[in-house]
Amino acid sequence: MQSLLHLISAVIGIYIWVIFIQVILSWLIAFKVINLQNQFVYTLSNVFYRLTEPALQPIRRFMPNLGGVDISPVILILLLYFVQNLLHEYWPA
Repeated sequence: MQSLLHLISAVIGIYIWVIFIQVILSWLIAFKVINLQNQFVYTLSNVFYRLTEPALQPIRRFMPNLGGVDISPVILILLLYFVQNLLHEYWPA
């Protein structure tokens, strides 16, 4: 059972990194540091968007409009850390 716990914890950790990369990538695109005309950048952006959007969309539906500031990734990361800690609490090592 410990192996399953470590696997789930590792997947959550990797997904948190995917969210961080998506946020940084979206900032770089918004500030025109990188350009979506580049095929590699477009593909990378599309992959990370498709990985994170299904989890972020339900959170965005419940969030109030904060004037263009999207804090849904922060809330998702906090929820993932909560789930990770909850798993370790119920299945201690």
